Amino acid sequence: MLLSGLTAHFLFVKLKMAKDISVLQALLEPTVTALGYELLGCVYMAQGKGGLLRVYIDSGQGIMLADCEKVSRQISAVLDVEDPIASAYNLEVSSPGMNRPLFKLAHFQKVIGSMVNIRLHIPINKRRQFRGLLQDIADDILIIKIDEELFKLPFANIARANLLLDASVKN
Repeated sequence: MLLSGLTAHFLFVKLKMAKDISVLQALLEPTVTALGYELLGCVYMAQGKGGLLRVYIDSGQGIMLADCEKVSRQISAVLDVEDPIASAYNLEVSSPGMNRPLFKLAHFQKVIGSMVNIRLHIPINKRRQFRGLLQDIADDILIIKIDEELFKLPFANIARANLLLDASVKN
């Protein structure tokens, strides 16, 4: 499929941002790990003239406010020195919460058999949003069951995803 015009530019911007987030995560991961936490992932959102960098952390004991403060102080120092974001932004360090975001293939593998919400970069059959049961993963392809229909979603096409613990979602 050939992309042109606005669609191609939009895709380029999305892919560039994904690459930038990967670089940012690689920069922050050693610091977060050295503090005894797991860096789940980062999300950058443009807001007005600046932005918001949200960093998700986790640990086997769970995450408390003091953990977020500790990590925030340390990675703030790294970000100040390395200066990877050109514009002004706010830093937020967060626990994953109940409907935890899923960033890595390993995160999806841990929740096979659970309900997930997935948004794609590029639509499949004119559809970007998928909310259903994660049945399996084979060769970096997620298999999602929605109303008895199976959808195959390439991991590389996932823009964002999260676990759904809402009991009202039936499948």
